[in-house]
Amino acid sequence: MLKIYLLRHGQTPWNADGNRYCGRTDLPLTEKGIAQATSVREQLKNISFDAVYSSPLQRAFATAQIAGGEQNVIKDERLIEADFGQWEGKTRIEFIEENGKLWYDWALDPAKTKAGGTGETAREVVDRVDEFFNYLLQHYEDAEILVVGHNAVNRFYLAHKLGMSLKNYRRIMQDNSTITMFHLEKDGELTLVHLNSLLS
Repeated sequence: MLKIYLLRHGQTPWNADGNRYCGRTDLPLTEKGIAQATSVREQLKNISFDAVYSSPLQRAFATAQIAGGEQNVIKDERLIEADFGQWEGKTRIEFIEENGKLWYDWALDPAKTKAGGTGETAREVVDRVDEFFNYLLQHYEDAEILVVGHNAVNRFYLAHKLGMSLKNYRRIMQDNSTITMFHLEKDGELTLVHLNSLLS
């Protein structure tokens, strides 16, 4: 069994600016984002991780470096944020005003609709993230692993593993630099232990 500590990266300038969609745009952490990651490190200080993995984008990698303490951080492309296409850099209000039907189609069936018209479908995101966690299952046993990703990829994966329709992914909360912890069995079964939590 694996114990996975799944984080969303700390705050970025676009998170602070009306929560603009920040898919592949490689933004840094804000001062608040750095403080959030530091707070996570304090919460996790008694855990000796067997490995720390991160999206290659700097906001996730920096969060992993801080939250993981002295651990080496392994970048994995499969953890990169969803490609949001034409929604990139815009708030939801802005892109719904531009093309309300596209948002409606996405909200109704993100598994088949490309985000922002030219980005990824939720199914494409789930497939690559699922592949990543299957890789962990093949290479680690009875391990504790820190994984730092992004809002969309983390929520799509959790919705998939919890048997939810992917259109319900927004019902799962994951704030910047909060901890979601789950157990992952060899057969792929996921048991959610903490969601969007500050561990005591």
